[in-house]
Amino acid sequence: MLTRKQYELLVYLDQQLKQNGVSPSFDEMKDALGLKSKSGIHRLITGLEERGFIRRLPHRARAIEILRLPDNMEAPVFKGSGKGFKPNVIEGDFRLSGAASDGGAETVHLPLYGRIAAGTPIEALRDHSNNVDVPAALLGRGDHYALEVDGDSMIDAGIYDGDTVIIKRSDTADNGTIVVALVEDIEVTLKRLRRKGDSVALEPANTDYETRIFGPDQVKVQGNLVGLIRKY
Repeated sequence: MLTRKQYELLVYLDQQLKQNGVSPSFDEMKDALGLKSKSGIHRLITGLEERGFIRRLPHRARAIEILRLPDNMEAPVFKGSGKGFKPNVIEGDFRLSGAASDGGAETVHLPLYGRIAAGTPIEALRDHSNNVDVPAALLGRGDHYALEVDGDSMIDAGIYDGDTVIIKRSDTADNGTIVVALVEDIEVTLKRLRRKGDSVALEPANTDYETRIFGPDQVKVQGNLVGLIRKY
């Protein structure tokens, strides 16, 4: 799932590529989205690339290829279009929590259990007193909950400290999926799951951290990552 800014950047890239045949510069992207620094654009591009929406072509300046677009994509109005910059106007199924349309708000209250380590695992938190509003469009079937990310070990997968991740409760996961993993019944962490033979690896997305290897009975999957909410 995309954050709103990722969505806006993807739409802007698509528009510029169709109009000019070349992707815009980081400065142009920054100005169009109303960001203060190019580092924010770099994070957005990395997130889009990790999610398979774009590809950066090597050894070529300003070379970005769009691989796919969201369904039911609505185009926001960007700075320089002659209509003014209105980044908040994104209609259709892509809405922020609590956003209203003509048919009314469609949000789901999910339990926010606490902070989950995207670095060194921490003890699982089960605080049922907090909730977070999530757009219904982010959720499919099944039971879901939310966790706040604590740490930076998944930044290369576009997951940053302070993000809120949406988790579909499950005790199984495909190889390579980002999961909530319970380690030895006392610690919980957000990592990419890799299985090989009888070994289970919890793999970070940051070269500053090492992959941890466990036996098959030491790790229990508690959910799969299905979405992410970020505040700017």
